[in-house]
Amino acid sequence: MKQFVLIAVALVGLTAAQFPNGRTLDAPNPALCASRIIHERAPDGKGYFFSWRDPTHRVAEKDWLDARNFCRQRCMDSVSVETSPENEWIKQRIVEGRQKYIWTSGRLCDFKGCDRPDLQPTNINGWFWTAELQKLAPTTVRNQNDWSEGGGIGKPQPDNRELIQGGASENCLAILNNFYDDGVHWHDVACHHVKPWVCEENDALLKYVKYSNPNLRI
Repeated sequence: MKQFVLIAVALVGLTAAQFPNGRTLDAPNPALCASRIIHERAPDGKGYFFSWRDPTHRVAEKDWLDARNFCRQRCMDSVSVETSPENEWIKQRIVEGRQKYIWTSGRLCDFKGCDRPDLQPTNINGWFWTAELQKLAPTTVRNQNDWSEGGGIGKPQPDNRELIQGGASENCLAILNNFYDDGVHWHDVACHHVKPWVCEENDALLKYVKYSNPNLRI
């Protein structure tokens, strides 16, 4: 089992100017936080929502930002697989749910402030879990991550395949279920693609809503 190394890192926030068409991250909605659906709790007690388990969203798919905003409105965020046990736990649910892929909160640092020396080159040192502002280990340290060794052009991930083939940059991190006959592993994917999603309870958002709404039971 791989052991992941994460580094706390101060990263600038994603603003409207840094998303296409002025899109932004949504603030939590107290009412939705209070009524959020938890399909399962991990051994550490943290709650998770799986889009395909919900009757309203069973066949729904969203792009990377819409998936995050769905979660954030509910005091959750797209899943960040920060440890090897959590990664394996999530992968097991993907396989059991017969899902081809899901979004995570993982993203390449591709906005203002990402020219810092410690993030260079960004394709190696610039990946992080946006929900937790935790930097991933360098992509070249293969025993500290779960990047696939294959992909659409037969190269180890992340490979930025779509950009190489004339499309968009692959700046978001998805988990693919044997999509390229390569097992269940991480892949870089262009953020505009739509996929099922997994929400994970976010302590910071829960604390914020509890502080702002002391009479609300969440």
